[in-house]
Amino acid sequence: MLGALAKKIFGSANDRYIKGLHNTVDAINALEADLQALDDDALKARTPWLKGRIEAGESLNDILPDAFATVREAAKRVLGQRHYDVQMMGGIVLHRGQIAEMKTGEGKTLTATLAVYLNAVGGKGAHVVTVNDYLAKRDAEWMGQVYESLGLSTGCIVHGVSDPERKAAYGCDVTYGTTTNSALIICATT
Repeated sequence: MLGALAKKIFGSANDRYIKGLHNTVDAINALEADLQALDDDALKARTPWLKGRIEAGESLNDILPDAFATVREAAKRVLGQRHYDVQMMGGIVLHRGQIAEMKTGEGKTLTATLAVYLNAVGGKGAHVVTVNDYLAKRDAEWMGQVYESLGLSTGCIVHGVSDPERKAAYGCDVTYGTTTNSALIICATT
């Protein structure tokens, strides 16, 4: 009875976790108007700026709001798709190495661009696993437009790629693949 009362007053652990993400989402949203005012070249210039911040000692968590706001603006311009707040929360969860459950149609592919870009800016490369070659190729081409508009390279590893093509794909800032075509692929972490 006491536990139920506490849950009713304070919410579940998950409710409190989600509520804690709102501060970061608010920080991202506060940057939107400034990024909308940038031209395409200035938006692209944010990638070396973010990389410089990492090289100067800031962590990926420190630059997360700026990186996420940058990706959202790029996606709006390139794909005509704006990340919703819930997708921002999903991106934060993915960056933290946790699982974000999303239903069909809620924009998992777009959500992933947030954590992928952030980790790719860190300079270690970011790798994305999909369930089949079709999705790996589709997502690399589709979301690759966003990364490339921000100055990052995108590669894809699917069945039948040659060793030189595989090496080139792994050398990209962002690499898409499947668990059947490559070693276990995860986003680089801090």
